Amino acid sequence: MRKTILWVFAISLLVPWPGQGQTDKPIKSETARFGNPTMTARQLQDLFYGVVKSLGKKEIVLEKTMVGVDQNIKLNEKTKYTADGAPSTLDKLKVGDQVWLRIKTDKKTGVMQAERVYSGVVAPTVRK
Repeated sequence: MRKTILWVFAISLLVPWPGQGQTDKPIKSETARFGNPTMTARQLQDLFYGVVKSLGKKEIVLEKTMVGVDQNIKLNEKTKYTADGAPSTLDKLKVGDQVWLRIKTDKKTGVMQAERVYSGVVAPTVRK
């Protein structure tokens, strides 16, 4: 009798009961206001991140970057700016803003040139 009870108990641990496991209901995001965090991360993974330390007409200095040190990024007349999903200008940026940049690095000199600068809410607006 004991062996039968032990076998039934062991098998019951292996067989899933109704109500356990996966359901057909979609998982509700903890941060529904901001959308799917994995999609946001994928859109931002190729961008250079930092906080504006100083601004100039030809250069922006970022602190708290992804590499951990201050970085000088060159700007030119072809650099495009986006703030909260709308076209913007360099004048709208200010010290302390969080920015994401699509940069191009010169292989010979190592100088980083900004192609696009995103600020504000950027997740839905970033496209390759």
